[in-house]
Amino acid sequence: TEAPTAEAHNPEHPQTEVPSARAALGELKVSSVTPNSVQLLWSVPEGSFDSFMLQYWDAQGQPQALPIDGGSHSVTVPGLSPSHRYRFHLYGLQSGKRIDHLSTDVVTDAAVPEQLPLPSEDPQHEDQKPEQPQTEADQGQAALGKLRVSSVTPNSVQLQWNVSKGSFDSFMLQYRDAQGQPEALPIDGGSRSVTVPGLSPSRRYRFHLYGLRGKKRTDRISTDVVTANPDDLPSPSMDTPTEASRTEAPTAEAHNPEHPQTEVPSARAALGELKVSSVTPNSVQLQWSVPEGHFDSFTLQYRDAQGQPQALAVDGESHSVTVP
Repeated sequence: TEAPTAEAHNPEHPQTEVPSARAALGELKVSSVTPNSVQLLWSVPEGSFDSFMLQYWDAQGQPQALPIDGGSHSVTVPGLSPSHRYRFHLYGLQSGKRIDHLSTDVVTDAAVPEQLPLPSEDPQHEDQKPEQPQTEADQGQAALGKLRVSSVTPNSVQLQWNVSKGSFDSFMLQYRDAQGQPEALPIDGGSRSVTVPGLSPSRRYRFHLYGLRGKKRTDRISTDVVTANPDDLPSPSMDTPTEASRTEAPTAEAHNPEHPQTEVPSARAALGELKVSSVTPNSVQLQWSVPEGHFDSFTLQYRDAQGQPQALAVDGESHSVTVP
């Protein structure tokens, strides 16, 4: 609400002030709540924002800030505590300045999810979908296809799936963490991939993806994944000699002179510039460009404050990532 006030102080420049001041946030809604996460949705009825910032206090009373891309209108906040009240503040930013602000209060679910059963480690239960035949017919024959693992690092797994029939309002990914505690991650109905961070190296996880219509499950697919061993991965380097690896692709091209046309497009993929778009005390948002060709996926590597190597898998269609 500060922008209109500033506008009134400059009546002689109404044209220059109006475009930036006319960006407005609509309604901030809670679309999904689990014991450990909250999914928020919002609208922008007027104008547009360069980015958003979600701020809240965690269960220990520490301030948290999550930068969000300007093209996004939803965010999932993980790592919350069960049965805890949170107040979330969403800021719309233009050129680094806060233009508008919305707030909402949310109480996370109790420790045991009520709507969905806990993930089962019993393979016999995996084949049982007692409600599927009835609900699929009632909900328009929505069906999940195949759940596959597109990327694995010591601390994260990227999963992809397809919807073979119909559509779902949302998805829910469930699994047990390294301590055996149930985790539930709500996912937007338009998404077909998700990266699960915060995992432990060299550990087997069973992931269950549920397709929901309204709040009812209509289908489920599962997969087992073993996270990578850090010793098997190259350590992130602060040097730049690895840039020379880009010159290896043309060499590989020369080894296949009979297929010059088919090799050139894939070999000619190149990264552009890596920029820092947002920084908070607890996170960094990075953006990059792909001026030539395309990549199947990206991997972001860095060392944490304790000097341990971390790796974050990113979908090939994404050109930004927030490192929490």
